[in-house]
Amino acid sequence: MRLATPRGWYRKAHPSLAARLLLGPLAAIWAGETRRRIAGTTPVAPPIPVICVGNLTLGGTGKTPVVREIVQRLRAAGVEAHALSRGYGGRLSGPVRVDPTIHGGAEVGDEPLMIAASLPMWIARDRPAGVVAAAQSGAAVVVMDDGHQNPSLTKALSIVVVDAETRSGEWPFGSGAVFPLGPMREPLAQGLARADAVVLLAPADLDALDPELVAALRGPVLLTARLIADAPPPAGPQIGFAGVGKPWKVERALLAAGCDLVGFEAFPDHHPYAEADLQRLAAQASAAAAGLVTTEKDWVRLPPQWRTRIVAWTVRAAFDDPAALDALLANALKT
Repeated sequence: MRLATPRGWYRKAHPSLAARLLLGPLAAIWAGETRRRIAGTTPVAPPIPVICVGNLTLGGTGKTPVVREIVQRLRAAGVEAHALSRGYGGRLSGPVRVDPTIHGGAEVGDEPLMIAASLPMWIARDRPAGVVAAAQSGAAVVVMDDGHQNPSLTKALSIVVVDAETRSGEWPFGSGAVFPLGPMREPLAQGLARADAVVLLAPADLDALDPELVAALRGPVLLTARLIADAPPPAGPQIGFAGVGKPWKVERALLAAGCDLVGFEAFPDHHPYAEADLQRLAAQASAAAAGLVTTEKDWVRLPPQWRTRIVAWTVRAAFDDPAALDALLANALKT
C-alpha cells in the first residue's frame, strides 16, 4: 500500500520531539547507508556518456519533464539521445526498450511510459546494463531519469532538480531531515557536493525566485526553468485528481491556469487506479455536471477504457536560458 506524501515534510519547522525520537534513528540509518553505499562503490565506466537528472528529495520536483526536455534538445541538435529509468512501479527488470503499444504502467512504470510516447526510452534495474543496451541499439548518450544516489556508473553530468515553490510557507527541503523523518534522500550539502548543476524548477505563475533558496544552492551551476502547460485546462467545471509526489501542486497549478475546479482528490504517488476509484470520481463529476482532468503521469496509468473519458493536462519544462543548458550539455559530451 502506497502512502501519500506528508505535506508537513515541506515546511521549515523542525519535526516534533516524538517524531525525532521515533524516526530519528531510522533517518540516521538511511543517511548512513546511503553515504556508505556511494563511498564504497566503484562506478562502472559506461560505453557512452550518461547524463543523470536526479533528486535530493523523494519526489515531486518535476524531474521527468526536465529529462524529456533534455533528450529532446539533444536530439534536435543531432545527438542520438535515449532516456533510461529504473522503471519504478513496473514489474519488468529490463533492460527493455519501452513500447507504449505493448507495455503498460504495471510493466514499466508511469514515467517511462510518458517519455516513450515520443522518445526512445529504456528501463533497467541494472543501470549499467541499461546503458549498454541503449548503446547497442544506437544511442550516443543516455539521459538517466533519477539516479543521483546511484553510484553504479560514471556520469558525464549530474543534474539535480529542485522545486522552486516557496509560497504559503513551503520549502523544498523541509526541515532538512532525511527520510523517514523528512523528505531528503540524503543531507543537502552531501547531495549538492556531487551535483554539477541544479535546475530550479518553478511553477508557471511564480513571479520571482526566492533569494534565500537561490543562496542555499550556491556551488553547482544554477539553471532555472518553469513548468508550462501545453494547452489551457479543459473548459467548464472540472473534477481534478492526481497521484503524484505533491498532488497539491497540481491543484494549485490548475487553479492558477484558470481551471473551473469544483473538486480535487489527491492520491499517493504512482497510485494504481482501481475501477472503484474511477467510478467514484465519475460519479462526483456527473453530480457536479463536470469533466475529469488529471496529469499526464496519472493518465498513462488509467485503464484504456477510461482514457477517452478523462483529460490529461500536460506540462513541459521550459528553460529560462536554453542556450545555457545547451552549452552545459555540449561541454559534458566533450569530456
